[in-house]
Amino acid sequence: MKNIVLGVTGSIAAYKAADITNTLTKSGYNVDVILTKGGMAFITPLTLQTLSKNRVYTDMFELNYPREVTHISLCKKADAFVIAPASADIIGKLANGIADDMLSTVALAMRDIPLLIAPAMNTRMYENPIVKDNIEKLKKYGYQIIEPKEALLACGDLGKGALADVGEIVRAITDNLREKPV
Repeated sequence: MKNIVLGVTGSIAAYKAADITNTLTKSGYNVDVILTKGGMAFITPLTLQTLSKNRVYTDMFELNYPREVTHISLCKKADAFVIAPASADIIGKLANGIADDMLSTVALAMRDIPLLIAPAMNTRMYENPIVKDNIEKLKKYGYQIIEPKEALLACGDLGKGALADVGEIVRAITDNLREKPV
């Protein structure tokens, strides 16, 4: 069974993480979810725990598993790492090497597996040159970007920044996990 670590950040699109988690779990993948404090403002750990059938990680200093260093053990078992939705905040943290919560700490320890980010934010934020530079940095470091779509956003603006469709995100993940022919 392939293991996917899914990060969920503070975005109105966080509710779509439930569909991503559910689809991947029903397709036979093990999904470990890391939910940021901002993400918890939009979706509960219980929802993602119920759908993933796994504990949801929210706090890097939680002491439930004394025999493991959780952020490293998650990295070691991961076959793919995905952040969907990815806020401007997490994109900025990763692009600049900041590890100050469970998700950013795990992300900075990940390597040698597919790394995917699906941004979701207001168009003004997405088109900000700082965010664009941070996304380009992440591409340089090996992250694949699942481009946001143009849509009517939660704030009422029309523009690019809406989370990519769940099917597109799931397809990007599964395409990266497909076994290579021998």
